[in-house]
Amino acid sequence: MRKTTVSGIAFFATTTLAAILSLCGLAVAQTTEVQGVIDGRSGATMTVKSQESGSDVVVLLTDSTQVNEVEGALHMRKKQMGMTALVPGLPVQVKGSSNAQNQLVADTVRFKGSDLKTAQDIQAGVAPVEQQTQTQQQQMAQQEKQIQGQSQALQQQQQEMAAAQAKIDANKAAIAAANKRFGELGDYNILGEVTVLFANGKVALEPQYKPQLMDLIQKAKTINAFVIQVKGYASSVGSAALNQKLSTERADNVTDFLEQNGIPLTNMLAPGAMGTSKQVAPDTSAEGQAENRRVVVRILQNKGIAGT
Repeated sequence: MRKTTVSGIAFFATTTLAAILSLCGLAVAQTTEVQGVIDGRSGATMTVKSQESGSDVVVLLTDSTQVNEVEGALHMRKKQMGMTALVPGLPVQVKGSSNAQNQLVADTVRFKGSDLKTAQDIQAGVAPVEQQTQTQQQQMAQQEKQIQGQSQALQQQQQEMAAAQAKIDANKAAIAAANKRFGELGDYNILGEVTVLFANGKVALEPQYKPQLMDLIQKAKTINAFVIQVKGYASSVGSAALNQKLSTERADNVTDFLEQNGIPLTNMLAPGAMGTSKQVAPDTSAEGQAENRRVVVRILQNKGIAGT
């Protein structure tokens, strides 16, 4: 009976000791301490470059993580801090346990107050530099965009100027041709004439000139082998292309009135669009401009037919 009791006691003691040692070993295996410098923060994790191994350790911060600033030679005094104090460049001591994702779940994070101030000073210097660099890059991108826009606008302006010059050249050619055609009328007598004036930018025939044109039409019908000459003009206010267009439409509208009231097309010369040529008054005054916005209608007869 005594032998059995001693053996049982020995077995129990051995088992208890093994269990204690096993628990101690498990506790040691589960608790990890890392000393190093924070080199990055991302959400609830931060990376700490281990002072011992030189490799990065991913540290998971939780609601139960205690962040303490330690003071004194023996680090006995401590002040609880917020996680916002964990800035890159801060030397820290992290204690915790590893999880299934090979992260160190932090129970405590400790650092010196002097180290925090240094890290914050560094961050205060780095942040403006980074912001300045980013601002400069944005400004450069904006300037490049503006240069591209200016280049496109310049190309468009050059195209528009080339098109405008082409219209001006065409108008000059048309005016030259009209001047040549009407310049060949030296063999004709002028037997009647009416000048029709137009408001600025207007091409419609005003009622006050219709009686004068009707009188001209009646007179023309009494003349043997008559032809009607119509010349449209414009003041020099506005672009050359616009003035050429105005003179054309004014001459066309007067020609239409003559045709609608009994003048056959066979007895009319093609309407002449003279643009701003042969101004009869200076365009420096409103009165002069009004005189230049005109259509001149003439009854012509060949001198040979008239016997002159």
